[in-house]
Amino acid sequence: MTAPTNPPVRLPCGSIRLRVNGEAVTLRPSGALWLEQHQTLVVADLHLEKGSAYAARGQMLPPYDTAETLRRLTQEVTALGPGRLILLGDSLHDGQAEARLAPADVDQIDRLAQGLELLWVIGNHDADGPRHLPGQTMDEIHINPLILRHEPLPAPQPGEVAGHLHPCAKVAGKGRSVRRRCFATDGQRLILPAFGAYAGGLNLRDSAFSPLFAKPPIAAALGKDQVHLIGWNQLVADR
Repeated sequence: MTAPTNPPVRLPCGSIRLRVNGEAVTLRPSGALWLEQHQTLVVADLHLEKGSAYAARGQMLPPYDTAETLRRLTQEVTALGPGRLILLGDSLHDGQAEARLAPADVDQIDRLAQGLELLWVIGNHDADGPRHLPGQTMDEIHINPLILRHEPLPAPQPGEVAGHLHPCAKVAGKGRSVRRRCFATDGQRLILPAFGAYAGGLNLRDSAFSPLFAKPPIAAALGKDQVHLIGWNQLVADR
């Protein structure tokens, strides 16, 4: 298995702790990133109100994605008690998503923002950020030696933590395959999985990932209660 410089450590909660550009980070089974030293919780690609956006185009999906995403996010905040919550772009599915939020979901976001610093990093789906929700809008955030932004920059970028690509890991064996959302890292940069209930995923073997890593990355796939490390050679492409 190609691995980051420092061996990963499995924690009792099922998370994996490793280092990215020398900084200790914890990869949670939920798909959230926990920066314990900075009391900072990071999630990417919530895509709130994706279901209602599809419904407006005639593709009917159960309208519960926002409530489910916020429920899972609230669980993470309750479990960890962060001082800062970073939403790493594409938190809203489109420019009208904020207006489509149900009052109960707006109240839930208000409650999440109480007692912590809420930062919205802008993404390609929500370039204007929220207009009326609590928190501050940012282009990117520096937490030395990490740089948090929505869309990964081309070529290796030591310390970059990004979302946008919705990485997924696929493995095959015994006549069947399993595909799961995943973190992806080569020890120098980290790409987060999408946190949103309706967000899709791009296979880590896709060519979009090829120019981003200095060496073949490992996948940290999300299981029900654990993060599972998968080496590059164990990953298979979608057919």
